[in-house]
Amino acid sequence: MRLPILLSLLATLCISGNVMAADAMKASSPAQAAQRQKMTDCNQQATTQSLKGDERKTFMSHCLKAESKTGDKAMTPQQNKMKTCNADAAKKELKGDARKTYMSTCLKKAA
Repeated sequence: MRLPILLSLLATLCISGNVMAADAMKASSPAQAAQRQKMTDCNQQATTQSLKGDERKTFMSHCLKAESKTGDKAMTPQQNKMKTCNADAAKKELKGDARKTYMSTCLKKAA
């Protein structure tokens, strides 16, 4: 009597676990969606050009890298400030605590 109940309970748990895992896989972040779109676009371009084998791999690699660089160009004001301060510290050849102090004061300045 207990065995059928136990088996049905176990089956229910297995099925519900699979359903929950499927729901978790459906929700993707915007970055994942963007990457998926890049892959799709590059794949379509490679198919249009009838590329195969190593040529296709090389094309896909370049295509994905080229498209990802366009997103990196848009830097935030904080990133621009960090880049400028870092370049200034390098020009002054600052190292160690002197560099840390300079970077701290440089980054605290109003842009």
